[in-house]
Amino acid sequence: MLTLRILSFMALVVGAFKLFGLRFGELFENFINKPQSIKTQIAEVTNRKKKRFILRQIEEVSEIMRITGREDKIPVIFIACGAFAIVGTIIASLLNNVFMIPILGLGMMALPIWYVKLTASHFRKDVSEELETALSIISTAYIRNEDIVTAVEENISYLNPPIQNIFTDFLVQLKLIDSDVIKAIENLKTKVENDVFKEWCDALIQCQYDRNLKNTLTPIVTKLSDIRVVNMELELTLAEPRKEFIIMAILVIANIPLMYFLNKDWYAVLMYSTIGKLILAIDIAAVFICGAFVVKLTRPIEFRR
Repeated sequence: MLTLRILSFMALVVGAFKLFGLRFGELFENFINKPQSIKTQIAEVTNRKKKRFILRQIEEVSEIMRITGREDKIPVIFIACGAFAIVGTIIASLLNNVFMIPILGLGMMALPIWYVKLTASHFRKDVSEELETALSIISTAYIRNEDIVTAVEENISYLNPPIQNIFTDFLVQLKLIDSDVIKAIENLKTKVENDVFKEWCDALIQCQYDRNLKNTLTPIVTKLSDIRVVNMELELTLAEPRKEFIIMAILVIANIPLMYFLNKDWYAVLMYSTIGKLILAIDIAAVFICGAFVVKLTRPIEFRR
């Protein structure tokens, strides 16, 4: 009955959004951009008052998605959080464990957020590798012909998204909107959140005033290779604690069905008695709490300079 009520509530919420023409994305956007009093803003800026935990998570995930170029998928992530929370609640209801309903609901709601945090470095690594290739071949061509437009045009077909899209927009701006090269480079600099790329753009701007500075581009591109090596070493170091946690979490969860085959009486106490349900809920809560600390303490570190 509880599962049917949850499904009915879901259908009611979706129907209400459809009826009033609302969108989940607008709801979260309004929640994030909710106006605050001047006193609250001053307290947050001076670190005397921390934002609420849920609001901090929403802002952090939104910032990660924006930096990695996936801003259009922000509503999808939060909808997935709601869906996972409902699935966790249904699973706890099917197990007839009241103690586990809030634990599974909140715990599974955090899974998409953890996924975004842990995969952000992989997305940045792919972008960094493609950026290294792009800057290398464009710099070589620019040193040869001393024309950034020609250099980009010659190599645009060898680039891959999303870097290819960035330089395509660069060419479109120069050819169809504004022929000011310096202004186009300034706009290009804002497209990628990478310190080396910004440094390369600044050097390229200086080359527009003095072509003899074009040889400074190659050493800047070399930094991307050094940074990529350091980031790989950091990622390998941080991956070990995550692997150990995943193995331990699997062992803890796998013990529940394993107990059914080892001792059915113990399994019955764990699954059907009040004290057993409470112990099971505490175990699952411990897994999620430890998972939150693992995600927080082993988040990928991006070395930039």
